[in-house]
Amino acid sequence: MALTAPSHRGDGRGMDDEQAALLRRAVVRLARCFHRSATGELLTPTQASVLGTVVVRGPLSVTEIARVENLNSTMASRAVGALDRYGLVTRIPDAHDLRVITLEATPSGREVHARISEGRGKAIQRAVDQLSPELRARLIAALPALEVIAPLMEADAAIRVPSNTA
Repeated sequence: MALTAPSHRGDGRGMDDEQAALLRRAVVRLARCFHRSATGELLTPTQASVLGTVVVRGPLSVTEIARVENLNSTMASRAVGALDRYGLVTRIPDAHDLRVITLEATPSGREVHARISEGRGKAIQRAVDQLSPELRARLIAALPALEVIAPLMEADAAIRVPSNTA
């Protein structure tokens, strides 16, 4: 059975409070689904996210990871420590400053990240396949806008909230 959308029609003048709340709730629910998907690899959601950041953006220092992941330095260090114990990242000391450690994903870490990403992608595909053709097309058409929203919100948050990693 194909699912159809509720009838929320935009008038092109922007998003009203109800529409913003609907989008927020949908994104939060999706995030919870993604968080649960890492448990098959025995990682916490934070550990899976940090691993993904190191795989995609690495090598990175713990300070950079904390900034990107919006974690305090203690949480970032704990996540990195667990990933190191599991053999998913390796610590590389800085040649000029031995207090600085750079993290890089190991081949095993890359494999785990690939499995998590693949599982998440397949879960999205299974869900989207259940949508009506019209709703599927509307979702696909919205992808460029959704891609732009996160950086805009990150920039807005950076202006409004001081960093917690200082």
